[in-house]
Amino acid sequence: MGKTVAAITTSLDGYYAGPDDGPGRGLGIGGERLHYWVFGGPWTYAAEPEGSATGADKDLLDAWMSSLGAVIGGRATYEAAGRWGDTNPWGIPFFILTHRLDEQPAAPDLSFVGSLDEALARAREAAGDRDVQIMGGGDVIRQALAAGQVDELYVTVAPLVLGGGKRLFDGFDQTLELEQVHAVQSGFATHLHYGVKK
Repeated sequence: MGKTVAAITTSLDGYYAGPDDGPGRGLGIGGERLHYWVFGGPWTYAAEPEGSATGADKDLLDAWMSSLGAVIGGRATYEAAGRWGDTNPWGIPFFILTHRLDEQPAAPDLSFVGSLDEALARAREAAGDRDVQIMGGGDVIRQALAAGQVDELYVTVAPLVLGGGKRLFDGFDQTLELEQVHAVQSGFATHLHYGVKK
């Protein structure tokens, strides 16, 4: 069995989305800057991003993609991203946590599931000996960390202070001990890689 890895990008002040995130503005007001590293530079909600990651950012994304067997995300992230146009952006099984199971996504390799336990079980089975990535939002990552289900945590920090929005560790009331594995800086972000001590 592979590892269970959680990964998310935050601002320097800990926000993974700016204010008023939602469809058409998936990372909130000012939040585009969080993902400059993913698209190789500036982009806006007004147009589809056309660039791609370069250098250390590309190396990280390539390493993730080569090891992944399944992905878990939250319904709010799915909706805020415009449901990725009813396609699967990952190309591997993607399990989306939701309380609304009565509707299922259009893409055949996307599945709505009702609990983190079910999502982890199904994702691990689908992934086999490859990794499962929990992509967020923050609530899904907090649940997985609180349940002791995360082996490694990647926090990418964008050089940005958002001043409001959704914070990764809001409401997290447990002590979490991490071991730094690696840190890489690029022109657009600093990628922090931790092992989660259990």
